[in-house]
Amino acid sequence: MAKLKVVILFGGKSSEHSISCATAAGVLGAIDRSKYEVIPVGITQQGVFVPAEDNAERWALRKGELATVTDEGARVEFAMDGSRQLFRIAIDGSKASLGAIDVVFPVLHGPFGEDGTMQGFLELVGVPYVGNGVLASAAGMDKEFTKALFQDAKIPVTPHVVIRANQWQRDPETSLEAVRGLGGLPVFVKPARAGSSVGVSKVKTWDEFAAAVALAFEHDNKLVVEHGLVGREVECAVIEGREGARPRVSVAGEIVVTGRDFYDFEAKYQDEDSVDLIIPAKLSESELQEMQSIARRAFESLGCEGLARVDFFLTADGFFVNEINTMPGFTPLSMFPSLWQATGLEYVELIDELIGLALAKN
Repeated sequence: MAKLKVVILFGGKSSEHSISCATAAGVLGAIDRSKYEVIPVGITQQGVFVPAEDNAERWALRKGELATVTDEGARVEFAMDGSRQLFRIAIDGSKASLGAIDVVFPVLHGPFGEDGTMQGFLELVGVPYVGNGVLASAAGMDKEFTKALFQDAKIPVTPHVVIRANQWQRDPETSLEAVRGLGGLPVFVKPARAGSSVGVSKVKTWDEFAAAVALAFEHDNKLVVEHGLVGREVECAVIEGREGARPRVSVAGEIVVTGRDFYDFEAKYQDEDSVDLIIPAKLSESELQEMQSIARRAFESLGCEGLARVDFFLTADGFFVNEINTMPGFTPLSMFPSLWQATGLEYVELIDELIGLALAKN
């Protein structure tokens, strides 16, 4: 039986470029080579598609060192005629076909990859791809619209205020008044369309607020200010159901941060000693069922396909959804695959299932 030809697409123009490389390293190192012919394709930080080394170690995340896709002259090009052909263009301009692609696994995080832009491109090319479609990807990337859709579905969300850059420049006092109405400090200031806690600040005094806003606006022209809830940070993973069945939800995991203010970029990727990932989280059966039910509804309310991770706060007043991640970190140690492993689905099987779901849509 011929192997399926799978493109692992990673890197990209976003601030999460290196995290995407780490996710690719996980998939490259685990995917079943007896079933799949793997073609790694990198996207540089300038947006150039290039051939990438098929070497998980090359792209792995190391403490103090972040991998990047570099432009060495060769290019990769997708056919736009529906043939699903992939071409490698050498430095001298010669063009060679790499064959017809069966499926693309776009392990891209953040803008220009996870936000519907790459999904739209793959729709135009006509190649099946793993994960969420254009609308769910765009809505899931934008915290303003994610929260609006959740609220419409009666899903409890973190109290928040949206501020746009021109609004802040024109009338900062009105924005500040709205933020003060959230319920006091601390608040978290976040770029509306970024991930991996890039550009996020925890504000504990009002003197810190303007600097936090300036940092967030370095990454986006819209930000979300969320009231800091007191509670546990818990997450669960979701996979699309088969043949019309409802989405499948994993056991819960908990993030416990010590020695840092919050689960920021350094805690996630460079200071593992400051974080404990507890899987499964210690929840009662009724709490777990409620959390899984909310996660399933959150997935459905955005029209998600393939996969997502839903992040919660568990407070004295119950569960609040913090956000949904439509292409969560996918290294073997990341929360998403770890949750599925604890639920009974191993990493290699998880990759198989996601590829199978992508192909089933076509």
